[in-house]
Amino acid sequence: MRVLGVDPAAAGPTGYGIVESDGRNCRMLHYGALRVPAVRQKESSGAVLQDIHELVCRLIQEFAPTVMAVESVFTALNMRTALRLAEVRGVLLLAAEQHGLAVHSYSPREVKACVAGYGHADKRQMQLMVRALLSMSETPDPADAADALAVALCHLQAEQARRRYGLPDAKALTKPGALPPETISTRAVNRLPASRIE
Repeated sequence: MRVLGVDPAAAGPTGYGIVESDGRNCRMLHYGALRVPAVRQKESSGAVLQDIHELVCRLIQEFAPTVMAVESVFTALNMRTALRLAEVRGVLLLAAEQHGLAVHSYSPREVKACVAGYGHADKRQMQLMVRALLSMSETPDPADAADALAVALCHLQAEQARRRYGLPDAKALTKPGALPPETISTRAVNRLPASRIE
């Protein structure tokens, strides 16, 4: 499985990283962070979104990932920042849809807990853990790129757990009739008193 991890940003650089796993080992294929110059940002309000869309499409075409993992919008942000972040996220979802890629979202705390074992790990701890988990010769920099690699690692670990324990795909649970009838316990129904059964 090859995962394109993305750490969207409202103002700073948008981090990206591609990680591949054979089920046992993970290796980093490519990473970086896109910082759109201030001059380009002043050209138009959509310049940043266009550059991010072009970058993600280029990465998808070049590395052919099987899935995209994105860090979800942090709810404690102020409204203006949250809206900007949602716009960037929308562009990512559009690029994924155009290339037929499934997208999975993970909260910042979920990613930190999965990669560093602690939901409040700082940027430096995350960089060092990503370096260790991917056996990289140097610490991934900037931190936005390390965060994107961490999101990809988080998805790989979640997917391995899902397959190991035979859990259904999270998206499948949202579809009507996704759960087979045998998953509903008949014991609970049998325990109800006859007067309560209509």
